[in-house]
Amino acid sequence: MSEHLSMTRVRARFLRGGAVVLISAAGLTFGALTGSAQAAEHNWDGVAQCESGGNWSINTGNGYYGGLQFSQSTWEAYGGLEFAPRADLATKEEQIIVAERVLDGQGIGAWPTCGKYLTDAAPAAEPAPAPEPAPAPAPAPAPEPAPAPAPAAAPAPATAAPAPAVTSSGGTYTVRLGDTVQKIAAAHGVAGGWRGLWALNSATVRNPNLIFVGQTLRF
Repeated sequence: MSEHLSMTRVRARFLRGGAVVLISAAGLTFGALTGSAQAAEHNWDGVAQCESGGNWSINTGNGYYGGLQFSQSTWEAYGGLEFAPRADLATKEEQIIVAERVLDGQGIGAWPTCGKYLTDAAPAAEPAPAPEPAPAPAPAPAPEPAPAPAPAAAPAPATAAPAPAVTSSGGTYTVRLGDTVQKIAAAHGVAGGWRGLWALNSATVRNPNLIFVGQTLRF
């Protein structure tokens, strides 16, 4: 091995996560350096946001690992074992190096859904959903109608004043033309007035306003 080649291998040593890794001069020049240069051309952050929510260390147990969701077979086939046993154990930069190799080998179809973000610009944030319109306020209940006033109590029927108890003096009077019960009672001083006279003769006089000439009244 020439002294020049030995020095080239020594310069190829670099620190990753506190461990020293030895990479061949050819591997460093063709693989790692090429991958890093290409990484700047694509928006891998956008792909990772779509694939894993931007979590570069994710391992959900579904058989896909890391921010770009490598299968284990893909990670191994494209040199991922140079960096870590699985993609989720590698750094973001190392995952991007392997992703560039996959992109060169398989094209954008390696990420069927999220490959659309492989552009220079970051993916546009999805617009926030429009707030739902506030529900219309419930209509105020109609005021209940005031209760109808209770009907006024019907006045008690007027009752005729009871006729005073009258005792006949034993006299009689024959009705003449123009007589009234009131005149006859006044003329003979009947106790209780016309009511008293009517009470004494109620058996024959049904209506005190209707007496007949020749009719005999007691007083």
